[in-house]
Amino acid sequence: MTCSPVLVTGLGLLTAHGRGPARLLAAVLAGEPAFSEVRRFDPGRSRVRAAATLADAGDLTAELVAVVADACDDAGLAHRRAECQLFFATGTGTTVVRSGGQGNGPAELAAAVARRSGLSGVARVYTSACVAGSTALAEAASMIARGRCERAVVAGGFLVDADHQALFDAGRALADDGAVRPFSKDRRGMLLGDGIVAVVLESAAGTRGRGDRVRSRLAGWARAGDAYHVCQPDPGGAGLASAIRAGLARAGVTPAELAYVNANGTGTMRADAAESSALRTGLGAVAGSVAVSSTKSVHGHALEASGLLEFAVTALALDAGQLPVNAGFRAADPQCPVQVVREPSPMVGRYALSCNLAFGGANTALVLGAV
Repeated sequence: MTCSPVLVTGLGLLTAHGRGPARLLAAVLAGEPAFSEVRRFDPGRSRVRAAATLADAGDLTAELVAVVADACDDAGLAHRRAECQLFFATGTGTTVVRSGGQGNGPAELAAAVARRSGLSGVARVYTSACVAGSTALAEAASMIARGRCERAVVAGGFLVDADHQALFDAGRALADDGAVRPFSKDRRGMLLGDGIVAVVLESAAGTRGRGDRVRSRLAGWARAGDAYHVCQPDPGGAGLASAIRAGLARAGVTPAELAYVNANGTGTMRADAAESSALRTGLGAVAGSVAVSSTKSVHGHALEASGLLEFAVTALALDAGQLPVNAGFRAADPQCPVQVVREPSPMVGRYALSCNLAFGGANTALVLGAV
């Protein structure tokens, strides 16, 4: 069953490429990564010292407030923020204990962002690892489609820190050659990246009189779990394939209508192979011909904010009519038989898919449509 329209009307972004969408869009369309040796903090004894970071990023709360303001301004809602609830994605690792034992965890951070941004309050907080942002988008869209709210701000943020850098380095998950090469035979792992994102979603009625503000449509969404392993992906990609099929069905879109897939593509051996299997199962006969890239190869992995960041990038690329390049790709891997975008190319079609996976077997699929 096709859902009621959910429109993307505002975007706010802060990544290693800077603030706002222009430089990030240019980088992903050209396949120009932002990875370099970390300067914002001392990576200590980490084997891998590279990430996509801003040298001068400020306090996480302040940066989130600024990006929410950018998104509301982009949507033409600068003076109507009190009409928006916040759906917030963050990590449990943001918890800081203040003096006196008072916690400042995810819920408190969300409340502070909503209050300082002038929003009406916090609807929900998501800490579901690398699908937190995409899950927040899906649930906000569901509420809008059902008429339970007219508009929402979906926001999340991750700034690379010494603890996360050391954690992923110790797990040998980081690429020791300083590059993320999704789906390439010689891929060596992921790299972290700063990502603070806010997306404004609205109903069609909510944009009345402001039609020129619509960027794209969130046409379909779905989530599925496979519970294969606490951290290893299901090699067959059953959960993601199920989410892809359900998201397309909700959107009323066939696999043949997809022009592009923004893949989860972490650049790790098992995850990329499993996602390739999921795409083959979920998209069927057209899986080998749909353009695929992972923009993590350019902006890095923003953990809980990654689903939001990649959704925003996909929306920008769909609007521009250009395919994001899968940076770092050097050699085809028989375990990843997907049509990787290797050079700047036009996007032919009106629909795109953004996929995300997380530890524990959580999977999301978001279908975007051009306007």
